[in-house]
Amino acid sequence: MSEKPSVLFVCVHNAGRSQMAAAWLTHLAGDRVEVRSAGSNPGDAVNPAAVEAMAEVGIDISAETPKILTVDAVKESDVCITMGCGDTCPVFPGKRYLDWKLEDPAGQGVAAVRPIRDEIKVMVEGLIAEIAPEKKA
Repeated sequence: MSEKPSVLFVCVHNAGRSQMAAAWLTHLAGDRVEVRSAGSNPGDAVNPAAVEAMAEVGIDISAETPKILTVDAVKESDVCITMGCGDTCPVFPGKRYLDWKLEDPAGQGVAAVRPIRDEIKVMVEGLIAEIAPEKKA
């Protein structure tokens, strides 16, 4: 893994889970990690319930837009984390692949998205501890 690890979050629409995960990682790890997200079949916009749920914890993802998954995005990432998109992520030797089993927030209200948001935070915190722990002074 490079000096600054790179993580790619992938879900089908890149409108909920992967956007929340990318936002959590950016928020919690700061510039210690390079963060990307993409979708195998990107939606038109980020799920409004995901935007609202993240705003409740002080993270604004309202300006984010779903992006298409590209081979280059995978090649440039050290860790690729899929979230319910099956085998659509290309596999390259030397990359680490994780599959996070998370409920799809599509079509759900903010009350249903909150627990998904909170579960993603816990998973992201574990990932940070593993790939980019804070350096002790």
